Order: sequence, then structure tokens, then C-alpha cells
Amino acid sequence: MADDTSYIKWFRNSAPYINAHRGKTFVLMISGEAIEHTNFDNIIHDIALLNSLGVNLVLVHGARPQIESRVQQQGIDSRFHQDLRITDAGTLACVCDAAGSVRAHIEALLSMGVANSPMHGAAIRVVSGNYVTAKPFGVIDGVDLEHTGQVRRVDADAIHRQLAQDNVVLISPLGYSPTGEIFNIALEDIVVETAAAIKADKLIVFDELPGVICEGDLIRECELSEARDLLPTAENDYALLTVIRAAERGIPRCHLIGFAEDGALLEELYTRDGAGTLVSNDHYEELATATIDDVGGILEIIAPLEHSGVLVKRSREVLETEIHCFRVIRRDGVVIACAALYPYPEQATGEVACVATHPDYRRSDRGERLLRSLEKYARQQRLQSVFVLTTQTAHWFQEQGFAPSSIEALPPGKQQLYNFQRNSKVFVKQL
Repeated sequence: MADDTSYIKWFRNSAPYINAHRGKTFVLMISGEAIEHTNFDNIIHDIALLNSLGVNLVLVHGARPQIESRVQQQGIDSRFHQDLRITDAGTLACVCDAAGSVRAHIEALLSMGVANSPMHGAAIRVVSGNYVTAKPFGVIDGVDLEHTGQVRRVDADAIHRQLAQDNVVLISPLGYSPTGEIFNIALEDIVVETAAAIKADKLIVFDELPGVICEGDLIRECELSEARDLLPTAENDYALLTVIRAAERGIPRCHLIGFAEDGALLEELYTRDGAGTLVSNDHYEELATATIDDVGGILEIIAPLEHSGVLVKRSREVLETEIHCFRVIRRDGVVIACAALYPYPEQATGEVACVATHPDYRRSDRGERLLRSLEKYARQQRLQSVFVLTTQTAHWFQEQGFAPSSIEALPPGKQQLYNFQRNSKVFVKQL
């Protein structure tokens, strides 16, 4: 019965994500290494489940280890220049053979209807085609890359027509020229160009590591500007660079997950905490630590909420002294949302306060983004929990994982300052 209750709770918590993702378009980057891994069958099952939940899917697969295996079998020396394979005629034959074999393997797995499996009853139509027009790299530093090419154009209209018919689009790491030539193209380039051309809602990159790993820690989420800062220290910098490139091209949400972990795709998309790393595109908005220049903008946002009793009143002088505790979201340099974290390091906890958004920018995820940023900072400070006092926003904080608590759970210093006239409710979230 306990297991059934846990499942029901999980299913209910997943329902908002199921609704949010239905009808959206995701591009999935699946490397040749992921395809060779023993967990790949489970990944295929989860992809089939996404399709049944109404997600439009474009799968872009790689074939590097498969190509290398065939090149070695043929006794061909692998040659590279600037991390690009030099694709001569003999190597191109190996590339086409490997790409065709991998594509057929994926199509076969997606065609299964095995009883007692996640694929039972699935009727998934997979379509492949010459969606990528390519051009040669040409000669670089005096080295002719021959049949190694780069993306010239992606036929977004043709892909959208297939998605509109509920087909899964499968794209290989090959491109075709108007003159009938075939080119070997880097998987990452096709992924980024395809996602940008079709204006995908998400890019999901399967990597050997479970997400962005920096100094041994898994980075759960960050914005584009933060991702750029992480790049020099990331263990999987090449995968992160692909995500950054896609975000810079306008993809709103890019995910990096591990291909070795069973269920990582579903956990990342349908649970609050996810499984890997989410990089969000902050092209128009910047989430940053507040500075003294933001005081006026913060006051403008919080003044109406103070007047209505939602927030405790703060003077300009107090705000100026506490400005280092605040995070803000700026749009075109103007503060449109704010939140603060007041640490109590001796009790390994911190107070979340002053979460507010300008009325013109509510009904979005900006409050959630700020809260996640504060929680991330709290973890960096080795805090084990955060708490909040609220009179009118209890439900929102509960939706973000906070649980009801009591005044006695507050740090002693905060208990002494508790305003019994306001009668604020106490909520705590374990980190």
C-alpha cells in the first residue's frame, strides 16, 4: 500500500509537467557512445513514452565509435585536424555504413511492440530524410578535410510537417549537397543547427556524465551566463559547450543528462528536482546578485506589497545595508523581480524573504528561478534548510517544496523578532 501511495503522489506531482510538455518540440542528441551502452534500450522506451504523452520529438544520433570501428576494420588510418575527422573516400564509406546501421537499429527499437514492456501497444512512426543540406569545410591551414562538411541549411518546414503527423523525426550525422555529394558532419553541429532552425522548446543532450560536473559537484541548474563561467572547470566541457551554443541560438531550456542512468530522461522532465543539469536562456533577462544601484527598483516592486501587508516594510536605509542578501532579475537593465536570503550559519539554515515580481511580469516562473538561485547559494554556504514566514503566499511556497512548521523551529534570533501581530505562518524546506 505504501508503494501505491508513493506512486500516486509521484504521478500527481508529474501531472503539471505532463501538461506543460504536451505539444512542445524537443530535440534529443544521442551520441554513438549512448547507443552502444547497455541502458540504451531503456532510453528508447522512455522516448516512446514521451511520444505517447504528446511530445514532438526530433532525434539526432551520432556514430563516432561505430565509424572508428569500421575504419579500423578497413585498415584506414584515422586522421584529424582541429578535432575534425578528415573524411577521404574510404572513410566516407565507413561513415555512411555506420550511420545507416545505427539509424536502422534505432528505427527497429522504436518499432517494437513487446508485451509487458513500456513499448507494448506503441505505434510509433519514425521518418528519416535529407533534411540537412551541407557544404564542405574545404581547406583549413592547408589541410583538405575532403568529405567533412558543415551545415548549410536545415529544412525546418519539412521537419514540422512530419511532427504535425505525430511522426518521430530521426536525423543522422550526414548532410547532402545540391550536387549530390554526401558529407560527414559533427553531431553537435547538426544538433545545434536543427534545434535553432525548428525553434525547439528544449534540447536534451545525453552524456557519459549525469550532468555538468564542476569540482566533483553536479550542477542542477544555471542560466546561460553562469554556464559560460562554468565551462573552464566543467569535466564534460565539450557537452556543456554544445548546450551553451544552443542556448545562445535561442533554445529556452537545454538539459544535460547521463545516458547510463535508467530513467534519467523521465526524471529530468517530470520531477521537480530533475536528474541532470538545466541551462536556461537568459538572453533577455539577467538573474544576478543585487547591487546598490538596484535599491530603487526593488523598492518600487515591494512598496505595493508592503502596503497590502504581504511583505514587512523595509526602509531605503535598511535595504541598502541588506542589499548583498538580495538576488534580482533585470530586464533591459530594469529590476522586475527580487528575493533575499538571510543566512543563520550557526543553525545551518537561512530565511527566504521579500520574494516579489513586478505586476507586469507575474504569471511566469521568475519567482521559481529566484528561489532556485537562493537555494543553490544556501547549499554553497553549507546550509541544510531554508525557512520562510508568510501571511498570504503559503500555497505558493508549499508548491515549491516547503512544509508547514512552527515558531519553535526558527533560529533563536528569529524567534525573538517574531511579530505575533502579523501571525505569519512558518514553512521549512530541507536542502
